[in-house]
Amino acid sequence: MVNTFNISNRRYLGNKYKLLDWIKSIVNENCTNVQSFFDVFSGTGSVASAFIDKKLVVCDLMKSNYYAALCWFSPENIDRDKLARLIEEYNALDTALEDNYMSQNFSETYFDKKTCQKIGYIRDDIEKKLMDGIVNKREHACIITSLFYAMDRISHTCGHYDSFIRDGRYEGFLELRMPDNDYPLNDNNHIYCANSNDIAELEDVDIAYLDPPYNSRQYCDAYHLLENVALWTKPEVYGIARKMDRTNMKSKYCKSIQAAIALEDLVRKLRCRYILFSYNNNGKKLQCRSNAKLTDEEIIRILSIRGDVQVFTTEYKGFEAGYEAKNKDNQERLFLCSVNK
Repeated sequence: MVNTFNISNRRYLGNKYKLLDWIKSIVNENCTNVQSFFDVFSGTGSVASAFIDKKLVVCDLMKSNYYAALCWFSPENIDRDKLARLIEEYNALDTALEDNYMSQNFSETYFDKKTCQKIGYIRDDIEKKLMDGIVNKREHACIITSLFYAMDRISHTCGHYDSFIRDGRYEGFLELRMPDNDYPLNDNNHIYCANSNDIAELEDVDIAYLDPPYNSRQYCDAYHLLENVALWTKPEVYGIARKMDRTNMKSKYCKSIQAAIALEDLVRKLRCRYILFSYNNNGKKLQCRSNAKLTDEEIIRILSIRGDVQVFTTEYKGFEAGYEAKNKDNQERLFLCSVNK
């Protein structure tokens, strides 16, 4: 019997899973005849999962999040019996394996050597099975997503991969599980791995939901290891954290000067009836690196280019390095623009 996991079973910076009921209530009370939903910066896809009964458009720049979106939202059929057999096969790998890219570069960092050998073997094998036509793209994505969730459960970190705990105490067994994604999906769902600004004009939807990075902490830095496993180009890594070159993965929304320019470009391009923009109130409260890059005045000015703006607020402690954020006055806001321009 294969254990299962669902979309919420992952630690991720900025994850809005605990806010889904609030977000849905704002939509239900203020938006009419919603048939399609565009999660423009999808991350783990938790917000998109709240609108799974709609046509979904899901986009993220990171390949690791793209695979997760394929797993949860792609309309491509999957053979669950086949996936179960593969998962059982991979979980049974408890004998010594040959060294591979993972064990050569990451042993005794985030995982011990045996776990790294297993991760590398699984990633090589599922890639070969895709190339040989044994699995389709969504089945391939399901296994990789299962691998990510399994890695997160036992990684020797505080919740992300900017650093690892150097005490040599590795615990847990890398156990892949079956994604709990056996639900109906719209045949017209579209999944993108791209810069959101580049594809914004390609989709005509009812709601475009924007949840960009808030501060200087780049997601490609915090989750570089998962992104490395997703891309699987086996690049050279460096430093104690064993990071790869991430130059082309940096988000403009993490930079003070560029964030407002990027947002205005995106807002002007979107083809939708409503823009729902999620942002916290940490503009000036925390250390410089954690400060939000957009002010309320900038957000309202930019959204007002397209229509009238309402603001909704709730108290919320977000995820921060494995724990709830310590800022007691943290608030999450939703800026709702009813597009008329």
